[in-house]
Amino acid sequence: MVVISSQPNQAMRLTVVGAVVGSGIVASLQVGKAAIAAPMLQAGLGLDLGAVGWLAGIFALLGLLGGIPAGVVIAGAGDRRIMIVGLFAILLGASLGAVVPSYPLLLASRVVEGLGFLLVTVAGPAILQRVVAAPHRDIAFALWSCFMPAGIAIAMLAGPLFADWRTLWWCSAGIAAVAMILISVLVPGVGASKVISWRGLGADALEILRERGPVLLAACFALYSLMFFALFSFLPVLLMQRMGVAHGVAGLLSAVATAANIIGNLAAGYLLARGVGRPVLIAVASSVMGISALGIFLPVFADTPTFLLCLLFSAVGGLIPATLLSSASVIAPSAMLAPMVIGLSMQGSNLGQIAGPVVIGEAIDAFGWSAAAVAVLLAAILASLAALALGKNLARNGKG
Repeated sequence: MVVISSQPNQAMRLTVVGAVVGSGIVASLQVGKAAIAAPMLQAGLGLDLGAVGWLAGIFALLGLLGGIPAGVVIAGAGDRRIMIVGLFAILLGASLGAVVPSYPLLLASRVVEGLGFLLVTVAGPAILQRVVAAPHRDIAFALWSCFMPAGIAIAMLAGPLFADWRTLWWCSAGIAAVAMILISVLVPGVGASKVISWRGLGADALEILRERGPVLLAACFALYSLMFFALFSFLPVLLMQRMGVAHGVAGLLSAVATAANIIGNLAAGYLLARGVGRPVLIAVASSVMGISALGIFLPVFADTPTFLLCLLFSAVGGLIPATLLSSASVIAPSAMLAPMVIGLSMQGSNLGQIAGPVVIGEAIDAFGWSAAAVAVLLAAILASLAALALGKNLARNGKG
């Protein structure tokens, strides 16, 4: 049994939103650092690309398996407490990783970091749902949705400044410690107004899995994530092959394209606040991503137009995660169950993050870059259909 508050604060607290979004960026830095440190890890530990891939992919695997369980824990134990635990896990995992002598121990430390990442990414929206007044939530969730592209882009830009990967790990641990302190100081705790049954929370989680709305939300997230990582997992390779640029330049261009996603994140908050329908935003953005993929993966444009399409793909695509995250509280049967809906959405996101590179990579190996265009276009069509079904579900429940 655990005690929580049933009432969210009624005022928009910019310092709290800043601390929560900053913590999300700190968490996503842990994702990006493994990718940018790949050459240093290969040189320092003698790893192949497959081993390095596991250091990054373990985060998505943990998210795929643990999304709803994390939501249950947060609903029962409290969002602020779990956010702090998550940041401490990142601090602990990064510190251990900085001193381990072998790959198996480094991978184990990444599991600890990955658990922290999962807790932070599910607790963050739960805190925003609780402390931000309803009229401002779309904007708050738009800011929150920037955390992943912002963190990865920062890691891509800052990583080359470090002489070795262990120093990078120590730095990421220090940043996690700062974020943990800020959350402890700035985020208000919950009151004592309602006793929660863990058994009841488990039953609620099963009920959410039977609900059409949360499942459609997770499906939209999975398809978006598949499209996004289908491109960005291979963008440096594509740029080097298509444009003939050096590895460093390809990394910089990829960071710029990733950061463009923030434009869509912020635009979603603006548009939602002005009454644009959620299904419309998801369907339109998915369609633009699918059409852009044709121009990106098919050799129909010169270098500059191809890269501009990458920017368009990323920027317009950013409308989707912000819209989906802000929809969790609308679809959830109650505010207390919103963390579970967010957890299910994160499972969908991580499913796409795992499936995207695998499916597209196999398709490219078998049929060339044109196969990636077809796969992303099909995912865009399915995402648009799922968005329309989600809109019908919202309308049927009087939440459209």
